[in-house]
Amino acid sequence: MSLPKNSAAGRLIFALDVPGRDEAVQWAKRLRGCVGCFKVGLELFVREGPQVIEAVREAGEADIFLDLKLHDIPATVQGALESAAKLKVKFITVHAGDGGASFDKVVLKNDFGLEVLGVTVLTSVPGERLPKMGYPADLTIEDLVLTRAALALDMGCSGVVCSGKEIRPLREKLGAGFSIVVPGIRPAWSVLEKDDQARIVTPAEAVQA
Repeated sequence: MSLPKNSAAGRLIFALDVPGRDEAVQWAKRLRGCVGCFKVGLELFVREGPQVIEAVREAGEADIFLDLKLHDIPATVQGALESAAKLKVKFITVHAGDGGASFDKVVLKNDFGLEVLGVTVLTSVPGERLPKMGYPADLTIEDLVLTRAALALDMGCSGVVCSGKEIRPLREKLGAGFSIVVPGIRPAWSVLEKDDQARIVTPAEAVQA
């Protein structure tokens, strides 16, 4: 059972960033009917394997977002997408930071029923780090996100992943015909000084944007 995509609860993705299967299943059961999708990330998937996907689906009765951030040569990405499709996940991520070299034409011919999301710039990256990564000093995070998002959509991605701080400019410049998935969302009372996420927003800020 999936909640309506445009309902308040249906728009929520809960990240199962937990150590193992038991914790993931417990959270899925607790939040059944409250969120539209559960995210299974790299750590949980590597630890528990594909079996955790079905366990979470049964417990939570919601869609699955497999967040592996695929980044490899096209043939390898193609094979990974085919494997993910067999797991019947709804979303999967690919990196959009290499000019499309890892998914050029692969996403365009995706007929597996997957919604492929292009990861623009990780929310752990602050703007001041860009020059250290070899980018021009006058390049902003927003500019880089917009460039990569446009590339991902041109390659056939159904949406992108970015911080809440970039939602509004993305919508203004690229339109409304694609999904935006936003990690790094923190209630104001939970923000920590040494959070590993650099570009965060509150739930209210994300919805308003």
